[in-house]
Amino acid sequence: MSDVRPVVSELRALTDACVHCGFCLPACPTYQLDDRDAAHGTARPNEMDSPRGRIHLIRQLLDDGAAEGGTPATPEPPRRPDLLASVRRHLDTCLGCLACVPACPSGVAYDRIIAEARVLVEPARGPVDRLRRAAIFALFPYPRRLAALRGPLRLAQWLRLDRLAARLAPSTEDVHDATPGAAGRLARTLRQVTGTVGTMARLAPPVRPRTRLPARVPATPPRRGVVGLLTGCVQSVFFSEVSAATARVLAAEGYDVVVPRGQSCCGALAAHTGRAEQARRQARATVAVFAAAGVDFVVTDVAGCGSAMKEYGHLLRDDPVWGPRAAALAERVRDVTEVLAAAEPVAPRHPLPLTVAYHDACHLSHGQGVRAQPRALLQGIPGLRLVPIPPTEADVCCGSAGVYNLLSPGAAARLGARKAAAIRSTGAEVVVAGNPGCLLQIRAALAADGDPPLPIRHTVELLDASLAGRSLT
Repeated sequence: MSDVRPVVSELRALTDACVHCGFCLPACPTYQLDDRDAAHGTARPNEMDSPRGRIHLIRQLLDDGAAEGGTPATPEPPRRPDLLASVRRHLDTCLGCLACVPACPSGVAYDRIIAEARVLVEPARGPVDRLRRAAIFALFPYPRRLAALRGPLRLAQWLRLDRLAARLAPSTEDVHDATPGAAGRLARTLRQVTGTVGTMARLAPPVRPRTRLPARVPATPPRRGVVGLLTGCVQSVFFSEVSAATARVLAAEGYDVVVPRGQSCCGALAAHTGRAEQARRQARATVAVFAAAGVDFVVTDVAGCGSAMKEYGHLLRDDPVWGPRAAALAERVRDVTEVLAAAEPVAPRHPLPLTVAYHDACHLSHGQGVRAQPRALLQGIPGLRLVPIPPTEADVCCGSAGVYNLLSPGAAARLGARKAAAIRSTGAEVVVAGNPGCLLQIRAALAADGDPPLPIRHTVELLDASLAGRSLT
């Protein structure tokens, strides 16, 4: 394990800002979930599954390190395995949705606190959990490995084996199973593994032909600039049609779109789950690719990627070589809706007579503060009527949260069901979001509620259809 003493020092400074006011509690989705409390016969939420509670637990960890002889100048990591394991369980319930960040009047940087604290507790994982996470992170950030699954996944979907796997999976991950001895360990292991595999089957999108983008998509005059497009990992394999739509819309609005070869995962999945070294390796590779691309901005159509890339300067802050380059690139990262909304449209829009509900992806709204731009772009489409999701649910995470729905499928499914019900109540004909994880999660939740399916699309797909003068297919 790498030296975590800098993490300990930074966490102490970050957590000092919390005044324990509790404004974060009503904003936190996991605080509102009572699975764990119901299992213990209580009727109220568990505060340790809230931002304030987790910060309290993290302070306990830091105090444990101080008890081991650490000082502010020479901080020591916590040593007690029981404390590390206990804190880890509550940190694992955190979605990382960042809803608490704008709710905090003291400006507590909970996004950085949870990221750093997860690094601290990684050694407390059991062998099965480590293996499960290692398998996920050996697969999802690597497009070639993901692409190798397309054929088997298509066959499984044709045989409907994906539906069988989803039905066999447990409906929740019961971390409180108290069955003693080997039988209890086996039961918990099977629940973890089948929960992850079954959820992967349930979330898997229909396998469509991949759209191959050229290295450069030329702008339609008048030319406004040059942007580089991040195609990423999961996006490039399962949502290549979204990236193609992004390139067409940007080109139609006057931007040359450069699609650098050699790019891969930006490191967002690893950064959001405490795998700091993997995140830094992938960030350096992404910085190298786009720094050499000669572009004005780096554009992403994935909320989680954009949020992580805008934090590259912080992620690589201790690297004297890559830190300055990362910070410079981070300043030029934009969500596609930021670029499109910043200039007057020049390409004519054609009518799309649809009623649309827009879902705010957490890492777009909370993580990047991008809320008005997607709505403005959608409202600029003739004939489109935008209906709001009820305010009690509008800012609540759908349960995707990177790989959270694979690691905590029970809590994720409950959040997904809430989001699906809120969307149904709007009477929308189409659901729109700016993140592929949200598209998968909401699609699965809508499919599970027994009502007729609703189309769910990325924001740029509606813009692309409007510019092309075709119906949304």
